[in-house]
Amino acid sequence: MRDLFRPGRSQAFASEAMVATSHPLSTAAGLAVLREGGNAVDAALAAVATQCVVEPQMTGIGGDCFVLYAPAGGEVIALNGSGRAPAGASVDVLTTRGLTEIAQPSPHAVTVPGAISAWTRLHADHGSLPLERLFRDAIGYAENGYPVTQRVAYDWAGAVELLAGDEHARSLFLPGGHAPVEGDRHAQPALGRTLRAIASGGAAAFYQGPVAEAIVARLQELGGLHTVEDFADGEHSGAYVEPISTDFRGYDVYECPPNGQGVAALMILNMLSGFDLSEGLSLADRIHIHAEATKLAYHHRDALIGDPAHLPHPVETLLAEATTEALRRRVSLDRAGRPALWTEPEHADTVYLCVVDRDGNAVSFINSLFHGFGSGRFEPTSGVLLHSRGFSFRLIDGHPNAIGPRKRPMHTIIPAMVRKDGETVMPFGVMGGHYQAAGQAAFLSGVFDRGMDLQEAIDAPRSFAFDGVLDVEPTVDAETMDRLSALGHRVQVAASPIGGAQAIWIDRDKGLLRGGSDPRKDGMALGF
Repeated sequence: MRDLFRPGRSQAFASEAMVATSHPLSTAAGLAVLREGGNAVDAALAAVATQCVVEPQMTGIGGDCFVLYAPAGGEVIALNGSGRAPAGASVDVLTTRGLTEIAQPSPHAVTVPGAISAWTRLHADHGSLPLERLFRDAIGYAENGYPVTQRVAYDWAGAVELLAGDEHARSLFLPGGHAPVEGDRHAQPALGRTLRAIASGGAAAFYQGPVAEAIVARLQELGGLHTVEDFADGEHSGAYVEPISTDFRGYDVYECPPNGQGVAALMILNMLSGFDLSEGLSLADRIHIHAEATKLAYHHRDALIGDPAHLPHPVETLLAEATTEALRRRVSLDRAGRPALWTEPEHADTVYLCVVDRDGNAVSFINSLFHGFGSGRFEPTSGVLLHSRGFSFRLIDGHPNAIGPRKRPMHTIIPAMVRKDGETVMPFGVMGGHYQAAGQAAFLSGVFDRGMDLQEAIDAPRSFAFDGVLDVEPTVDAETMDRLSALGHRVQVAASPIGGAQAIWIDRDKGLLRGGSDPRKDGMALGF
């Protein structure tokens, strides 16, 4: 139990259904759908649509998503909602234009958004309430306005320069020439109209007709290679894929396969399985072991992961016991190893949510623009802010993540699901760009190695070995930082909170749902 004399939050408890998101209006939207008899998929779609309005810096319908869905009594289903590069995109085309990398605001950073394709496919196959109902709150906030919350305002203020670089984004997102502050009211009426169109016309309303034509025209105006045919093909980009998993402390942890980095999370867990990380271990040693496993897993991720059609090694090889043993032997308990050679761009702006309904169906759902406010490129008639996922493509021939016609880039957004003896026990996820795989492993170690409840494991001080530096949150004590420095880590105090998380535990013995939501964000877990 948490110390009630200290600031913090308790786990949420409910007996029927629960939703956990990073924004209170999103949680409320999902909970309302559950109360009206909607299922977990319905609630997840209502929640994420709302977040695409009220957390514009983190997510939007111009982005991508990944989903794990575990129907009660069934197997885990994985849905890849990541978009593809235009058919005309290639390393040769871009390097001939003088590019050596893809910049965040570049039209080449915009792949055809995959989120709406995935949303509508998931809804058609597993939803129960009409999209008109599920988008109702999102449309209302878009058309009538919503109050800007504290964390949203904090992030918004950091994106002023990006938004100012696009005349249309500047007009909508910098009213009066500055970012809204907490408590200000903001509206996106054009986005509301597009959501109405999708609710009545499905994915075709986004990928064909006026919306697609307007987005393509805007991207071509900026020098993009996109065509209306690319967008029409994108209508069917949301695809079911076979989930991947590993065993950690007797539980099966499920992830989406590449082009996401879920395999990196499983590689870290495999390495950690060989260490005693129980409560008796010092915090410094715990952070050290986790950092070393992270560096090894991410080094392989950066070199080997991209579009699944272009992987040099199958996932099974990366998760094999022989691979795990070889990597684990490289983790020294006495000294920090050589940092992985990071060559992938940094990104950290995503929303994650999870839902469990009264029938025991569980959804783990993540939706992203990549950077804060994505590419910063905005199409004003549709209200669509475009993501920047193509920023992670490499302009290196032969690299698994090299840009190419209709390729999917490597993604960091990874929903997760935990099962035991064939039953789902927890949908969960960790936001924070690169941190997600490392964060998932740290969270699960807190729950299974240290016996923490969900909220305690989410609240725990975080660290992340990135780009040769070990970032630690200021809640890590000075003695621990000194010990980590002595082990050879280049320690620095994180300038902003590391990531965010949500989780729901299904306690069948007590007929109870336990939920946790990250205090580093504005959201909450609620149920009934």
